[in-house]
Amino acid sequence: MSNITGILLAAGSSRRFGKDKLTQTLPNGDLVAARACRNLAAGVDKVLAVVRPENEALMACLQAEGAEVHIFADARQGMGSSLAFAIQASPASGGWLIALADMPWVMPATICQVADCLRGGAAIVVPCYQGRRGHPVGFSERFADQLAALSGDSGAKALIQTHPELLHIIDGDDAGVLRDIDQPADLLNLTF
Repeated sequence: MSNITGILLAAGSSRRFGKDKLTQTLPNGDLVAARACRNLAAGVDKVLAVVRPENEALMACLQAEGAEVHIFADARQGMGSSLAFAIQASPASGGWLIALADMPWVMPATICQVADCLRGGAAIVVPCYQGRRGHPVGFSERFADQLAALSGDSGAKALIQTHPELLHIIDGDDAGVLRDIDQPADLLNLTF
């Protein structure tokens, strides 16, 4: 399988953070979303980023990283709706890696492993750290219709629960698959 699209979900409102967390600066100087996008791009054929209409700074940041940016006017509907929008915008893909833009610490090597498993024929791929499943999650093209039909704030977790026999888990030492940014202190917390 080839033609894996990385979907970077970047249309959230950052309510818990208090301001746009995706354009905040990490200790190394990278913007949160730029780092997440760059890491995702390391393992996929293209990155499709979903953003809110009013976030021009984020759009410019992601375009500068080479992402194909799609504005989702109904982003307030939730993550499931944003994901469905992205799937519908990339129908010719052989599979998708679904990544969250507030998870900049996922190692590029982990992203490559998930993508390689999809290319090798796996149906659903999830990275795992110390027994906990994380992101990005990979889905083969066989799930295109189900992913495109998602709505509201429910993501693709139900698909994984419905098809446990198709799940390929990658156990690794990448704590970044679990680590997201919810509060300003999360930007500076370098331990996990």
